[in-house]
Amino acid sequence: SSDVNTSVPGPAAEPVTSDPLAGLDGVGGRRVVDPEAVLADLQADPEAFSPLGERPILVVDAASPAAIKVGERGRRLPCVCVAVAEDLRWVPDGVATAGFDILLTDEPGAPQPWVTAPDGVDAAMDALAAAVAANPFAATALVQLLRVSTRIDVRDAVVAESFAYSALQAGPEFAGWLARWRARRSARAAGGATDPTAPATATATGAAPAVLVERDGAVLTVILNRPGVHNAVSISLRDGLVAAFGLAAADSELAEIRLAGTGPSFSSGGDLTEFGTMLDPVGAHAVRTTRSIPLGLLATGLPVTAYVHGLCIGAGAELPAFCGRVAAAHDASFRLPEVAMGLVPGAGGTASIPRRIGPQRAAYLILSGLPIDAELALAWGLVDEIAPRAGMPGAGR
Repeated sequence: SSDVNTSVPGPAAEPVTSDPLAGLDGVGGRRVVDPEAVLADLQADPEAFSPLGERPILVVDAASPAAIKVGERGRRLPCVCVAVAEDLRWVPDGVATAGFDILLTDEPGAPQPWVTAPDGVDAAMDALAAAVAANPFAATALVQLLRVSTRIDVRDAVVAESFAYSALQAGPEFAGWLARWRARRSARAAGGATDPTAPATATATGAAPAVLVERDGAVLTVILNRPGVHNAVSISLRDGLVAAFGLAAADSELAEIRLAGTGPSFSSGGDLTEFGTMLDPVGAHAVRTTRSIPLGLLATGLPVTAYVHGLCIGAGAELPAFCGRVAAAHDASFRLPEVAMGLVPGAGGTASIPRRIGPQRAAYLILSGLPIDAELALAWGLVDEIAPRAGMPGAGR
């Protein structure tokens, strides 16, 4: 997430359940429920499927005619609703549009809105179930947000995301993640060790500005410039981007904006060292919607091309998705880790990413937290082309 002004809520609570699919009858050896049984359960106990109950995720067989009814009910349920199909030829018409949050299949190269599970449906269900079990409130908030985000104006969707983010900031799941992260950080510092695979944690890059702004005629190039920390989004970087987009919005002679990053990555997302520094979630919401990077970008009204490479994590994936065109280097990878932190994306990802790849694929990408490479991002429409890094703005810096 790019929200670096987060609160420190109370002590963490235990997850609602260790396995939300445990004990369910299988279809084809999997933990997939027959839709008729789901409808009966909903009739008997309408609150059975929720983060407060034992079943915060619902997985049904998409090949059953009753799946359509479950999907129609599912779009109103406070839980993650998934439909699974081995072969799309046996899926009734209407399942794809019935309202499921995620549609999984083993069929290679499945069309949107279906997700071809990269390691098979069983592995995908395990990953989703684990994510929901660990953070059922964040997972539920995510799918509820995605259900409405593509139905409203993109700017309103950014504001709606901030409300959900702020609510989760005050919850036990984020508190638990923050406490664990700080404990790990303290342990590494005490032992004098560093973790090269951990998110960037440094906060300074010397005297260089966090954002470089260059103008060439009618083209404004905006470059993220914290290469030593993979362009982690700090307060200074956020303010630099907001200022750059404000400058662009006020300049009637500009015709185009180019967005890029220096160093090994476009952006590793929010600077974790600044998490937990805002006094309260209400203030954090005010900051996110007053000094909003995506709202500032959209307010320019100009065509924007994003040039991304390396790690595109959190905000590093969310912000480019707002741009009219995204060019990705061959080494680009995209990942949304926020649900594992007890949050939803905070840089507008629930507004931008579904508009590029659809809400079902967005839900899978965000909820699973798994990375996708440049080739799959291109196939899904998250990026528009794969281009050599050498020809991108910011290359060589």
